Amino acid sequence: MRTLAISGFLASLVLFAAVEWAARREGSRIPSLGDVCAYVMRYEVGPVPVGRIGLFGFWWWLGWHFLAR
Repeated sequence: MRTLAISGFLASLVLFAAVEWAARREGSRIPSLGDVCAYVMRYEVGPVPVGRIGLFGFWWWLGWHFLAR
């Protein structure tokens, strides 16, 4: 079971790297991770920066589940 989980994470990492590489080619219409983060960070509802709060919450959740022991 552990090997399956590690394989899944490695496959996700390889897929992420391939998409990022494809996004950085000249003339590509695929947005890079930086472009997606910039778009999300600009999202606001009135004066509340919902995108920034959501991105912070995502990183908090990710750290809590994968880095906390």
